[in-house]
Amino acid sequence: MSETLPFLRRLVSGEAPLPAIAHTLGFRICAVDVGEARLELDADLARHGNPLGHVHGGVLADLADAAMGMACASTLATGHSFITIELKMSFMSVVRAGRLRAVGRVVRSGRTITHVECDILDAADALVARASSSCLCQPIRAPGARES
Repeated sequence: MSETLPFLRRLVSGEAPLPAIAHTLGFRICAVDVGEARLELDADLARHGNPLGHVHGGVLADLADAAMGMACASTLATGHSFITIELKMSFMSVVRAGRLRAVGRVVRSGRTITHVECDILDAADALVARASSSCLCQPIRAPGARES
């Protein structure tokens, strides 16, 4: 098993410190399993609002990217990392406030590219946004190492 999944589960349990972006946006990591991650955000306009009185789309994109990234990371082999190389976001409805749930899941894992998706649901389980992403997965190289 990868070292990454146990680390992600320590984030869920509070045994490891949350990443800075979780503090910045205010989301919680609720569950991580192989190929899936669930995050929650209590959205409010004072913290997440745009000038039109909606939750900013970038906040939803960040939430989705975090959920998809954790889902991807949960599948990595030891000594590997990833980078998001493409992100697409579709917004289904306006969000003004309330609890949002982001469910990221791996759709397909290849040798170097992993495809992930995320649904963001409101408190009534209505779909408010859907994202998809491609992640480039590679072995971690030592600092200064050159590609062969």
